[in-house]
Amino acid sequence: MELLAIAVLGVFALGYFLLGGADIGVGMLLPVLGRDARQRRMVITAIAPFFLGNEVWLVATAGILVGAFPALEGELLTGLFPAVVLLLTSWIVRDMGLWLRGRAGARAWRAVCDAAITGGSWGVALSWGWMFAGLLAGQIHEVATGPGAALAAAAIATLFALHGLAFARLRLSGPPHQRAGVLFGRCGQWQGFALTAGAMALLCSAVGFRLPLAENAADLGTLALLLPATLVLTPFLIAAQAGVWWMFRARVERPSYL
Repeated sequence: MELLAIAVLGVFALGYFLLGGADIGVGMLLPVLGRDARQRRMVITAIAPFFLGNEVWLVATAGILVGAFPALEGELLTGLFPAVVLLLTSWIVRDMGLWLRGRAGARAWRAVCDAAITGGSWGVALSWGWMFAGLLAGQIHEVATGPGAALAAAAIATLFALHGLAFARLRLSGPPHQRAGVLFGRCGQWQGFALTAGAMALLCSAVGFRLPLAENAADLGTLALLLPATLVLTPFLIAAQAGVWWMFRARVERPSYL
């Protein structure tokens, strides 16, 4: 039962980092891919149909962690508290920028919202990098510090940006698509996305193997109640996510509502 709980947690975590990591990376590169107001709206349109659905995977991951590994969740939340605060703050700032950008037509307002999207996306990526830097070293009771941790956090944030570039090449058209191609390199578009997704999956797997999951699993009664319900609901989540991706599979040709 403990192994099943670990597998379920891994599926939801991978779902977030593979899907949500792509729209975070696009947000990080918003001013690079979009050089004017119209192009920036196109870049945002590339992630607009997906970012809320992608965040559901993170919420589900947190729910499984709290329900199936409560002791470990408490240790992680306490030990990594500064990085968690940075993550949540950046997440709120980013989503506020996305939601509020189209609420006014003033250039200054759009500039503030674009800065919120970009800065919030960088904050989310760096906070994950900060947490992962310590977790990869087996450090769960406090955040990592020092030059090595800073370099690791920057490298992980760079992976988010590369994953966003790979996604942008699949979704965008026109000048933003061309810039994404130049920045990413000559690798094929789907091959590039598979490459960055594989790197993200390897990173998440490495972090997962460093966590003491099996010895911190909840009792069998709790797992017997939680896991069947999760397994029943998971196919509906996957089907809904697949439907959204199929519906918005075409490249972005013009700005949308955001």
